[in-house]
Amino acid sequence: MSELRKAAEDLQDPRDSRGLMDVQQMEAEQEGGASPWSSSSSVSSSYSACAVSLLHDAQPSMVTDLVGFLLLKYHRKQPTTRAEMLSIFLREYQHHFPAVFSQASEYMQLVFGVDVKEVDPGGHWYVLVPTLGLTCDGMLGDGQSMPKNGLLVMLLCMIHLEGERLPEEEVWGALSKLGLRAGREHFIYGEPRELITKAWVQEGYLEYRQVADSDPARFEFLWGPRAHAEISKLQVLEHVHRASRRGPSSFPSLSDEAASDEEEEA
Repeated sequence: MSELRKAAEDLQDPRDSRGLMDVQQMEAEQEGGASPWSSSSSVSSSYSACAVSLLHDAQPSMVTDLVGFLLLKYHRKQPTTRAEMLSIFLREYQHHFPAVFSQASEYMQLVFGVDVKEVDPGGHWYVLVPTLGLTCDGMLGDGQSMPKNGLLVMLLCMIHLEGERLPEEEVWGALSKLGLRAGREHFIYGEPRELITKAWVQEGYLEYRQVADSDPARFEFLWGPRAHAEISKLQVLEHVHRASRRGPSSFPSLSDEAASDEEEEA
């Protein structure tokens, strides 16, 4: 599973060795005490810190092996059980299972945009589904590549936090912190420019357009119609808050705004 370890390293920001909460504290201090979620760049920094910290909190080889198994189940659209996971990976280390399973589930949600949902608590049955109820499986048609919805959700949150639209230059500045650069192939996400300006635009999740009256031409990203139809802004905020291990109550202004938007749309 060395490829999954490499994928995690690709998502690492140079500051991440101090851990997620230390990164957030540093950014809050640098911004004069502002919320660490007040800008798109801090979203990407916190995302990258959280992604990498997941593999350091539990036994790394166990976590990455379990992530690989869960990805296989997701590709095959098959459920799994606690007993199956224990028999394959942790037969001799059952006391590690809660921590390893928790870390693997967080990694699946954050990096791949896949939720590991328990559907039968009595039998400990789990299904793997796209996070936030997205109807796109994140594999973009070929059925063989890594799911990419984790990055899509991060971009949708960045756009919302920046006032419904995000300049392209800010997108690339933020994505560079995750090791994503235009023209450079990424193990999980492929070539990012193709992904965010074409694939997800064609899927209807993003809108990519020229800024009005810009000369030279500048471009920006907005939510696409499919994103508006399938998910709510409040859902996106709650997802990222969970990833940061902080509740939405810590950000009342953002949560209240999103809830207000939901009421108006209703």
